[in-house]
Amino acid sequence: MNPTASDTHPIEKAADEFGRNVIEAHAEQWNSNGTVPREFFQQAAEHNLCRLLVPHELGGAGLDVGGFTRVLTILARHCLASTFALVVHNNLTAAIARSGIERHIDSYLQAMMKGEKIGAFLLTEPGAGSDAAAISTTARRQGDDWILNGSKAWISNAVHADVLSVYVQTNESSGARGIAGFLLDAEMAGVSRVPPYDLLGGHALGTGGFQFNDCLVANGALLAAPGEAFKAAMHGINLARCGVAAMCVGLMQRALSEAINYTGQRTAFGAQLGDFQGVQWILADCATDLEAAQALTAIATRLIDSGGDATLAAAHAKKFATRTAFKCVTDCMQVMGAAGLSRSYPLARHLEAAKMAQYLDGATEIQNVVIARQLKAVYAD
Repeated sequence: MNPTASDTHPIEKAADEFGRNVIEAHAEQWNSNGTVPREFFQQAAEHNLCRLLVPHELGGAGLDVGGFTRVLTILARHCLASTFALVVHNNLTAAIARSGIERHIDSYLQAMMKGEKIGAFLLTEPGAGSDAAAISTTARRQGDDWILNGSKAWISNAVHADVLSVYVQTNESSGARGIAGFLLDAEMAGVSRVPPYDLLGGHALGTGGFQFNDCLVANGALLAAPGEAFKAAMHGINLARCGVAAMCVGLMQRALSEAINYTGQRTAFGAQLGDFQGVQWILADCATDLEAAQALTAIATRLIDSGGDATLAAAHAKKFATRTAFKCVTDCMQVMGAAGLSRSYPLARHLEAAKMAQYLDGATEIQNVVIARQLKAVYAD
């Protein structure tokens, strides 16, 4: 059920305005350029979209997970890639606020909420993707400081990021317990950017990498100590998976809207395309999948907001929403004929994004691992 005008949160109204007036007008150009411009974050901040998860007492919007995911659905109707750029940025502002480290809050948080500094998470590596505990970027002690060496890959917002949340291994024999998290300036000595990747689509996300070569880091940059950092990184995984599911709901909503409007206007063989039963049934199946994706996402977000264990629910939501979004967008393109391929409609952009979503925050196969581990507990006699 869609909220009425009277019960829509002001942030949701701002997101709708930003999506229609800013994202929709520029999404194709951003994807052609390989990233959103830096001004994108400042414009988002003017709509209060760079402070979504920060508590009110620190100047944030203070949204719960349900409110956050509703905003993501609204924005993703126009472009999932640029929406995900904001997700990454907002998640880092939330992590900084949650840490309570005053020097980080003073140095970074206010500027990030204004869109003046852009954030990125550096967890994935060329040889460590789904197995996040296998990271090999190292941090070794040098007096009161640390020396970082290694590479990070598949980093969202890499093109413009100013503030880097970097996960490193401090003790290889300790496994996940040896992982620490640092908050760094992207332009400091010893840090270099890898050129952005040339992907199938979704270039507005500005995906690339970073390298660290004898990067000297003060101990004050420590955001999460060894023994705590990996747990902190995993803390938000259920939220992240709900976010991807919510964005896929937005893709499906937009795909259905475009297909219904097009088939209601285009005629063939003396009738509107939308009057053919074959077209109607394809769209009806898309609508059912959309309702199911919304329901699964809502179940998971309610569990998170109530303090429950949302691990299984978030895996179901992410797996189902990403899988059905790809099929829904494909089917909606098909009923529109060759017009569905045209960049004058958003569906080609959404198809690329739907495929990308199957890898974000844990590939579909990882969701199956999570679900399979729970099967005995849920269904065994």
